[in-house]
Amino acid sequence: MLAAALASLDGTGTLHFAAVIGSFVAGTVLSGFLIQDSTLQLGRRYGVALLIESLLLVAAVPLLKGNSIWGIYSASCACGLQNAMVSTYSGAVVRTTHLSGMFTDLGIFLGHWMRGLPVDVRRLRLCFLIISGFLCGGVAGTVAFRHFSYSALLIPSALTAVTALSYGVFRIRQRFNVQRARTAEVSKEG
Repeated sequence: MLAAALASLDGTGTLHFAAVIGSFVAGTVLSGFLIQDSTLQLGRRYGVALLIESLLLVAAVPLLKGNSIWGIYSASCACGLQNAMVSTYSGAVVRTTHLSGMFTDLGIFLGHWMRGLPVDVRRLRLCFLIISGFLCGGVAGTVAFRHFSYSALLIPSALTAVTALSYGVFRIRQRFNVQRARTAEVSKEG
């Protein structure tokens, strides 16, 4: 859409679509700043990233209801944050905001199968799982939007916030268990 706006010399459209992309990229930058690595490692700031994502979605609701373009930018930033966070711990195998890679992988697997080459069954299952998840999420999102309008964004926002808080509790318990183990070790030595 950005390219179409540029080709049409539509300055307003160009700025809008550039801002949508910029918002997405801002979310990815925020994720990179918070997570800081490309491997899943408990103890990283996933909870903070998830909580920020939740807040961005919550902020988008009244903005979208008020027909403010900032609601789109807020939701786009949340998408970028989510996509980059998942990419960091999946090694870019999983993307949460688009499916083109999954369909590309399916096509490659089909081509391999037709030539009698081995197919990575685990990745094939992952592709089907992700595509099914997108399809079910799209159906659920459409139904929720019909009933709740933009307030439907509060559903993924709440799920994201609960996940963030659960991860925070997990980290606190993990630290407590490590401290308790160290205290027990010192007691045995003394």
